[in-house]
Amino acid sequence: MLIHTLQTDFEMFFRVILACLLGCLIGWERERHRNIVTAGIRTYGAIALGSCAFGILSYYIAGGDPARMAAQVITGIGFLGGGIIFRQGDYVTGLTTAATLWATAAVGLAVAFGLYFVGFLISLLIYLLLYLPRLAWWKKISAK
Repeated sequence: MLIHTLQTDFEMFFRVILACLLGCLIGWERERHRNIVTAGIRTYGAIALGSCAFGILSYYIAGGDPARMAAQVITGIGFLGGGIIFRQGDYVTGLTTAATLWATAAVGLAVAFGLYFVGFLISLLIYLLLYLPRLAWWKKISAK
């Protein structure tokens, strides 16, 4: 059985806050360049925070087998993302939002398991993926 102390509580709280901030960073990038925001700071922050909290709880409650609840987080966010994707004729919308929500859950799980640097790098990569199409040199390369 794991020993639960006040120090453990503070570490868990730090992990949840860090995951939330990283998720908010991704959501902030989404909000900066869109007139209509369906998923922004609050959504991405909540996804990262929730997945981190479930990851921590799975480690401390599920007998040290974090894979059980982590697998359900992955499935649940995938289901949530599936509801975001819409198709109208040949036009599909919501794919980027669904994919980044799913990847943001990975940020929360990485932080939950103490992989802070990995969580930060995943956040940075998601942010760059979202920011890349706004760069002038990228627009020249990807012009149709």
